[in-house]
Amino acid sequence: MIRSAHTDTFARDHLPAPEAQPQFLFDLPELQFPERLNCATELLDRHIAEGRGDRVVIRAPGGLVWTYAELQDRANRIAELLVGEMGLVPGNRVLLRAPNNPMLAACWFGVIKAGGIAVGTMPLLRAKELKAIIEKGQVTHALCDAALAEELALACPDVPVLRQVRHFNEPGPDGLEAAMARQTGRFTHVDTAADDCCLFAFTSGTTGIPKATMHFHRDVMAVCAGFPRHILRPRPDDVFIGSPPLAFTFGLGGLLLFPMTVGASTVLLEKAGPPQLLEGIKAFGATTLFTAPTSYRTLAARGTELRRTPLRQCVSAGEVLPAATRAQWREATGIELIDGIGATELLHIFISADEAHSRPGATGRAVPGYRARVVGDDGQELAPSTVGKLAVQGPTGCRYLDDARQAGYVRDGWNLTGDAYLMDADGYFFYQARTDDMIVSAGYNIASPEVEDALMTHPAVAECAVIGVPDEERGQIVKAFVVLRPGQQADDAMARVLQDHVKQAIAPYKYPRAVAFRSDLPRTQTGKLQRFKLKESE
Repeated sequence: MIRSAHTDTFARDHLPAPEAQPQFLFDLPELQFPERLNCATELLDRHIAEGRGDRVVIRAPGGLVWTYAELQDRANRIAELLVGEMGLVPGNRVLLRAPNNPMLAACWFGVIKAGGIAVGTMPLLRAKELKAIIEKGQVTHALCDAALAEELALACPDVPVLRQVRHFNEPGPDGLEAAMARQTGRFTHVDTAADDCCLFAFTSGTTGIPKATMHFHRDVMAVCAGFPRHILRPRPDDVFIGSPPLAFTFGLGGLLLFPMTVGASTVLLEKAGPPQLLEGIKAFGATTLFTAPTSYRTLAARGTELRRTPLRQCVSAGEVLPAATRAQWREATGIELIDGIGATELLHIFISADEAHSRPGATGRAVPGYRARVVGDDGQELAPSTVGKLAVQGPTGCRYLDDARQAGYVRDGWNLTGDAYLMDADGYFFYQARTDDMIVSAGYNIASPEVEDALMTHPAVAECAVIGVPDEERGQIVKAFVVLRPGQQADDAMARVLQDHVKQAIAPYKYPRAVAFRSDLPRTQTGKLQRFKLKESE
């Protein structure tokens, strides 16, 4: 084990046992990392050292523009403040709380430079949820946007471990900016080890019970050497934009790490629904978009406007990409979506394909540096075109913070993501369902997303979700929850129309025997469908 720079050893003390962790792969030249590594230096300081400090790194509404040198100055001041005034020692955990904005990015880099562990939190979390995160991660410090201070303040009396809180985007003398003005802007990053933890990423809660995943400095650099290098291939003049929060690893990678890997810039939007994304793409000349399928479906209606922008690459992740959405986006914009599957446990995308190698219905192939296979309940690899459990190995992998569920995610050195897939003879992976979303009805195995995809091809359907519900005769039946487009009538006649449509699109035994119409579907803040809430309602 490499000598740690952490004097607070909480993270290292609560890693899963070595035998409980997956096998890690570092086969490619770009995955050979030095023993001493601080990812903030690689992603930020390197550009200034190599003469690119005047390049733009962050843009935001209101005319805000920061260069790499300006971001470095702010990150250095925050690191100085953390160490000098707030008493942070390497290994302390720092809660970060803000919508996507430039100061949140500066705080992230300041924490990493100071040898701390960044603990991002979703902006919509309430005091009860924040308390659980603080207690689980034994969080000692917090940097919070003043606009989101209320819920954190409600949590603070119940969590004495949190001893230092500062607010930013607060103009008064007690704000973080005033304290930063007292610093010099000169800070030498802590000489962290490559396997020192720098990030606790909490799962987004699709199961209702979040877990903390632990990631090292080398993990951050490994994902930068994977999907962006081999699939996305960004350029220094690219302008990234998107909707996922930086507290979500999909957003952290797509909106901060990946553009900075090549010296590109990013647009940070505090509100990033489809209207704000469209306006941002046009106003900032964005070239690269990261968002979820739900946003792509809405934005497709504005395809004519998008064709007049520099937008050239679009990445979809966070939930399954229906084939109908991929086709709709391509027809509307002329751009082939880059699909991908990642996991908080593995930090970012590990299966994908670029535009030239995409196949209809396929997520893609294992990203270079990773290997994936489909296995049965016994862990043995299945023959091509057989549905089973997705198993993955690579330079990143699952390390839950002090959590017995580690044993359910890692088996025999492989990460079991909880997804059901099949792999064809060419190594392309085709998503079937979450393993707990396979419906068994009268002996037939039915994948929820396949039925959802069939429903989505009907012009009356805006959104849908499919689950299995108990049935005395068949064991389970397929039930669809449907959000209709404006102007459509939610009645029994429409239900029969949709049932007949599915029977024509896929095998008739897969059609939804029950249809319920809703005004919306339960989703996480990152856009993931929460089928478990629909199941609970049944």
